Amino acid sequence: MKLVIRDLDLQIGFESLGDSLRISRQAAGNFDVEVEGTPINLLALAGPQPERLLKLGTVQVRGDVELLQRYRDLVLLLRPDLEEELAKFIGDGPAHRLAGLAKAALAFGRRGASTAVKNAAEYFAHETRDLVPRAEAEVFLSEVDRLREDVDRAAARVEALLARFEQPANDGDRV
Repeated sequence: MKLVIRDLDLQIGFESLGDSLRISRQAAGNFDVEVEGTPINLLALAGPQPERLLKLGTVQVRGDVELLQRYRDLVLLLRPDLEEELAKFIGDGPAHRLAGLAKAALAFGRRGASTAVKNAAEYFAHETRDLVPRAEAEVFLSEVDRLREDVDRAAARVEALLARFEQPANDGDRV
């Protein structure tokens, strides 16, 4: 596998030797799969939604995608210290700064996405009235639940009354 890190002009080769893995700084030759992206996007591949990065095109994959999935699974199992591994290639200081930048950027992205979703929901609920505000929806749903319970109780009463009328008269009343 060949990993091309944009913005750092760095290429890293990963080669399986059976019982070990060879990692080289300058990836020369042909590889079954090539992955290219910025450092932050490549780190995000280890996150919960790597497919999203591929669909958006922020990370490009050329070659055997199934092999890439195997490498990803292996990395997730091993849980390497990415900052330490990156430090071997670019030094401790830059690796620490880059890892901090990646963490901050991911946190900023998550907060930004959460805020955008909340703002959009509020806009559609209160400004355009295309969505029902949460408080109104909760009141409506609780009223629906109460109505359903009332209907169930009424149905049980009707069944009990029908059962009483369908019972034969007492034998003692017959002459």
